Amino acid sequence: MKKITLLATAFLFTLAVTAQTKADDVIKVNTVKHDFGKIKQGVPVDFVFEVKNISDKPVVVESTNASCGCTTPEKPTEPIMPGESGKIKVQYNAAAVAPFTKDVYIKLVGIDQPKTVQITGEVLTVEAYEAYLKEKSSKSKN
Repeated sequence: MKKITLLATAFLFTLAVTAQTKADDVIKVNTVKHDFGKIKQGVPVDFVFEVKNISDKPVVVESTNASCGCTTPEKPTEPIMPGESGKIKVQYNAAAVAPFTKDVYIKLVGIDQPKTVQITGEVLTVEAYEAYLKEKSSKSKN
C-alpha cells in the first residue's frame, strides 16, 4: 500500500512540474526573428519587438538579456496588462564586419524559462556597404 501511495504522489508531482506556465502561454511576440539585412559597420541599428499579453493577469518583464555585449535590449518598465502590448527595443552595435545571429532572452516574473527572440544580419565595411547600395539602386532602375 505504501508503494502505491508513493507512486501516486510521484506521478502527481510530475504532472504538477510539467504543467508549469510557459512564456508562450502568457505572451505573444509580433515576430521571433528579425533580419536587418546588410548594414553599415559602425552604425548601430534598432528593432522593436512587440510583446502582447494574452493572459488574464498583468505580465511583468523581469529582465531582458542578450547573447553578447554587442546587443542591448531594453525591457518595459511597467507591467503589461491583459490584452495590451509592451515594447522591447533591441540595439545591435554593428562593430564587427561579419554575418551575425544574436539571441535576446525575455524573462517574465514567475516563469522559469525565458522567451527567446533573435536578430540577424550582415555587417559590411563602409566601402562594401556603399557598393551594395549602388548595385541595389542600379537593379531597381532597370
